[in-house]
Amino acid sequence: MHAQPPITAYVALGANLGDARAAVRAALGALGALPQTRLVAASPLYRSAPVDAGGPDYVNAVAALQTRLAAPDLLAALHAIEHAAGRERPHRHAPRTLDLDLLLHGDTRMSSAHLTLPHPRMRERAFVLRPLADIAPHLVTPQDLARVAGQRIEKIDEPKKGAGLATGP
Repeated sequence: MHAQPPITAYVALGANLGDARAAVRAALGALGALPQTRLVAASPLYRSAPVDAGGPDYVNAVAALQTRLAAPDLLAALHAIEHAAGRERPHRHAPRTLDLDLLLHGDTRMSSAHLTLPHPRMRERAFVLRPLADIAPHLVTPQDLARVAGQRIEKIDEPKKGAGLATGP
C-alpha cells in the first residue's frame, strides 16, 4: 500500500478578541505542527471590518498547507486548534478568539452538513481573497478582487522572515 501524495490545502485564519495578532500567529504555528502536514506559505496579516457581524476589527491571514489528511480530518484538526485557543460558538458570526476555515483541499468538491468545499463564501470576502492572492495569485482573479473592492481591509504585517516559510506559491 502506498501513501497518498500530499495535496495543497488553503486555510483562512481570523481573530478579533484578545490579542488577535498573537492568536493568528500561534495558529499558524499550530497548523505547521499538525500530523502529516507542512505549512508551506503564510500571507501577511490584514486588518478587516467584521462582515455580517459587530465587534472589533479582525486580524486575518491565509495559510497554504501540504497535507496527507483527508478534508474531514483536516477540518477536525482545525476545530481542535480553535478549541485550544478558547473558541466558543454562542451564535453565528459571533466575535472569535480564533476562526479557521478550510477554503480549498486540493481538487476536493464536497457538500455535507459539516463541510463544503470549495468554501461557499470565499469569493465574497476581501479578508479571504486579498491574503489568498498574496500566496496563491493563480487562485484569485481580478474580477474576484473587484467584487470585494468595497470591503475595508488593510495589510498590517508581513510574515516573519526566517520562519522557514515560502511567501508565495
